[in-house]
Amino acid sequence: MLLRLILAIPIVLMPNLLYVPLDTGIPSINLANLLLIMVVMALLISPRDELTRHTMGVLTPPLLFLFATVVIGYFIAVTTLPGDGVSDLTSLKNFVFYPLLYFVYRRCKQDLRGTRQLIVLSLLVVVVAGIDLVLQGLANDAFSGYSETNRFAGPFGDYRSANRAGVFFAMFLPMFAAFALFLRGRKIWSAVSIAGCAIVAAAIMLTYSRQSYLIAVIAVALLMVRRHVVLAVLLGLAAIPAISLLPPGVTQRVAETQQYSSTGRAQLDVSTASRFDIWSGALKMWKDHPAGVGLDRFPRKIGDYSEYQNFDAHNMYVLMLAECGPLGLIALLWVLWRMLRLALALRRSGDEADVEVKALGLGFTVAVIAMAMGNLYGSPFHEGLVMANFWIMCGLVERYTLLKRRAVLAAHREADTPRIALTEAIAGRYPLSERVLPGRYRIGSK
Repeated sequence: MLLRLILAIPIVLMPNLLYVPLDTGIPSINLANLLLIMVVMALLISPRDELTRHTMGVLTPPLLFLFATVVIGYFIAVTTLPGDGVSDLTSLKNFVFYPLLYFVYRRCKQDLRGTRQLIVLSLLVVVVAGIDLVLQGLANDAFSGYSETNRFAGPFGDYRSANRAGVFFAMFLPMFAAFALFLRGRKIWSAVSIAGCAIVAAAIMLTYSRQSYLIAVIAVALLMVRRHVVLAVLLGLAAIPAISLLPPGVTQRVAETQQYSSTGRAQLDVSTASRFDIWSGALKMWKDHPAGVGLDRFPRKIGDYSEYQNFDAHNMYVLMLAECGPLGLIALLWVLWRMLRLALALRRSGDEADVEVKALGLGFTVAVIAMAMGNLYGSPFHEGLVMANFWIMCGLVERYTLLKRRAVLAAHREADTPRIALTEAIAGRYPLSERVLPGRYRIGSK
């Protein structure tokens, strides 16, 4: 129980780090960060349990490769374009430290019940963060109309963090939707999941992040199609006229994507158009620096290739290519691929009648897709506030998969016990049967 409480600390703390801003005197590390580092390091150096001692994590090889490419990018940065040493180390820490949470929770020594409780706690933290954001928005009459400074991020910060908050909620929305759609026969949990969907969806709307709107719609559509194709099509058709029922601020924000010039010509808004210019400049940057310009050097270099000075790439894949070269991009894509492999392993770990495995597996699969999409129009992959709990979920999902697989194998062995006893009795009573049918009556034979 004590270990479970310790494991709960990072889950609750990570999305709420900005609410614990106490200074420690160490640059870039406040009291919450220091507590998190101590917990993670203590759990990492603890002995591994029997479940994970002799198995390699699904994400272990690509993460080690990613760490290596990022370290290379760090040395390229400090040798070719020296800067603030503390800032460079902080960037390296952000890339390497938060994925360590995957290793911690994969080997967290919890049984199936304890692992399930930590997964539920992770989702509960998402709901609480969503309630925080919704209350913040309602207190400021956010639904009445959109303005850049009237966006909300809840525990993630001010309006400038709204896109990050939107990606965070859009990543976890599929898990609530999957539980609502596929937990057949569990009415209470289905109702709780529907309530969670409503809260998270409202939080996404109040971030006014168009990227998150798109991710949420695609994620729910994928799950609906998986549930029932015809029903998904009918609901999609019914949703078209329902758009007019959305809050005015939401429809206003979406409409801003396409604007019109003074001559009446359709064009993209400045925010969207600037991204295409930055991405074009990033490709030119990579051509001049095939091995990458170095970790955290993109903002300092992009002004040489576009009209935008000190801008982020607003695309994690473009950023990795520009800063860490092709190896960095390959490492990132490998991590995403292995996440999908992990989701597939989860879906195959239980019996066909296990609705819990099905719901969690489908929800996590679409959550991975949502996370990958969230890095197409932004680059939150290395940010702890957004990604830490997702890394935790990856570790818990893998542990849940291993525990489910072991439980299924144990059930099969128990079911085989009468047959094994019968074959042993036959082999003992008729020893010549082994010569006639070799292996037929051997223990464990089919």
